[in-house]
Amino acid sequence: MIFADTGALYAVLVKADENHARAHSWIQAHRQEARLLTTDYVLDEVLTLLRARGQLARARVTAGALFAGKVARIHHVSEEDLNTSAEVFDRFGDKEWSFTDCVSYAVIARLGIKKAFAFDEHFRQFGIVEVVP
Repeated sequence: MIFADTGALYAVLVKADENHARAHSWIQAHRQEARLLTTDYVLDEVLTLLRARGQLARARVTAGALFAGKVARIHHVSEEDLNTSAEVFDRFGDKEWSFTDCVSYAVIARLGIKKAFAFDEHFRQFGIVEVVP
C-alpha cells in the first residue's frame, strides 16, 4: 500500500503542474503493483484545490473516480486517527505541517505504510515513510 498525498494526485491530474511529468511517469511505471490509499482529508484537499484553480469539470470527474475506488482506496479518518493527529500537531509544533499532514502522518503510522507518493517536503520530514517518486 502506498499513501497518496494531495500534491501528487493533483500533479497526475493537471498537465500544467510542475511535477506532472514525474508523477505521470511514476504512476505509469508502477500501475500494476502500486495500490494507492489516501484519506478523506486528502480527497477534500484535492477537490478543493482543483476547484479553486478553475478546474471544476476535472474536480467532478476526479470525485467520481475517487469515490468509485478507481484512483485510490479512501481511508475514512476515525476518531482514533483524529486524536493521534491532534497529538502529532502538538508534538511537531516546530514543523509547518498542516493538520491534514498530521492526519496523513497518523494514518501512515497506524497502518504501517512504508511508502508515500508525494511531492510535499513534509512527508520527508515525517521520517517514517519512503517518499516516491
